[in-house]
Amino acid sequence: MDRITATKTARLAEECNQKFALSESVKKAIALTNREAFVPTGFKHNAYKLDALPMGAQQWISSPLTVAKMTEYLMPLRTDRVLEVGCGSGYQAAVLSHLFRGVFTIERIESLILEAKARFRSLGISNIHTRLDDGQNGWVQYAPYDRILFSATAKEIPQKIFDQLSDGGILVAPMQVGSRQIITRFVKKGSSFTKEELESCDFVPIRDGIQK
Repeated sequence: MDRITATKTARLAEECNQKFALSESVKKAIALTNREAFVPTGFKHNAYKLDALPMGAQQWISSPLTVAKMTEYLMPLRTDRVLEVGCGSGYQAAVLSHLFRGVFTIERIESLILEAKARFRSLGISNIHTRLDDGQNGWVQYAPYDRILFSATAKEIPQKIFDQLSDGGILVAPMQVGSRQIITRFVKKGSSFTKEELESCDFVPIRDGIQK
C-alpha cells in the first residue's frame, strides 16, 4: 500500500472508531485494508466514505463502519479460522485476513467470487480461501471454525452451519425478525447456544443456490 492510501485507510479506521469503539486489533485491520481496491471504478471517490456502495450483480459492498462492527462483534482475539458466508467484493474477508490465520469465504455469484479472488491475488493476500457455493451449506471440509460470519441476512441459521462451529465458537449474523433485521451473536456451548441481539441493520438477503 502506498503512503497516500495508507493515510486514507488509517483515517477511515479512526473515523469508524469514533462512531463505534473498536479494539486495537480490529482498528488496525481496517487501517491495513485497501478499501479502494474493493470498490467499483466509478465509485473510487466514495471509497473512504462511511456508506454502502453498489457493485455488480445487484449486490452492495457494506459500509466500512458496518464491516468494522461485524468484525468487532466476532470477538476475533486468539482465534484461528473463520468462515464467511457471502464474500461479495471481498472487503470483509480482506479485513478478517489480518486477524485470522485462515479465512474461508463462500459466494454464490460466480462473477463476484472471480473478481474477489483477483483482488486478493493482486493485493498479495494468501490466507483467504474462496469457494463458489450456496453459503448455507458452509464448508465442511475445513470445519470446525472458531468464528462464522454471515454477510447477508438469514431467516434462520441452518443446523449444518452450527455443526461446523467449534465448541465455544461465535457466529454473528444479520437475522430477519419480523420486518426488521438485527445483528445477532450466537455462542455455541456443547449442543446448545446463547443468543444476543446487538443492533438493527440492513443487509441483502441470503439466496439459495448458485448464480453463474
